[in-house]
Amino acid sequence: MPVPFPPLYAILDPSLATSPLGVLADSLAKSGVTLMQLRDKRSAARSVFAEVQSLLAMLAPRDIRLIVNDRADVAALSQAAGVHVGQDDLPVEEARKLCPVPMWLGVSTHNLEQLRAADLTSADYIAVGPIFPTDTKENPDAVVGVEFVRRARQLTRKPLVAIGGITVERSADVYRAGADSLAVISDLLVAPDPASRAREYLKIAEEVRASAG
Repeated sequence: MPVPFPPLYAILDPSLATSPLGVLADSLAKSGVTLMQLRDKRSAARSVFAEVQSLLAMLAPRDIRLIVNDRADVAALSQAAGVHVGQDDLPVEEARKLCPVPMWLGVSTHNLEQLRAADLTSADYIAVGPIFPTDTKENPDAVVGVEFVRRARQLTRKPLVAIGGITVERSADVYRAGADSLAVISDLLVAPDPASRAREYLKIAEEVRASAG
């Protein structure tokens, strides 16, 4: 696991993107984003596999990690950089059998009990949230707030990825609370200029890290 963890985790969701995923991923890569996730909860496995292969052809040669949401099988078969699982997906250690190191494996948590459990697994990073209200999930979990990030930071040494309703205006507070990275969906995908918005996040992350160092 590189140190520091990439400060911006761009989530590519075809149901929200206003431009083709390839175009979006290319623009984000040029803006300095080094970690992306394909989150496609509506397409069949065959289509997701094809999406991953297409994105990997563009991103892998540029050393940009592409993580597959939910589907450890697709991540393994496509040789993606890793998989991210939720509480209702494969358990971490079962997903790890399909996606061994050096592939990354992330897990979502929504309360301290789940966070403590995730800390004991082989997960490479832990996502926490939703930090703020979000419309990108059909049945969102309860909002945990920025204070949850502070508490989580005290309970694990694994990289923390904050997710849920994050905007560039709120980002500095979440970084300061202890998040290593911000997973951003809507605020990137529906921005008039996603690449410019990504650069804003990266600049804020750099400023917060510099002030804390």
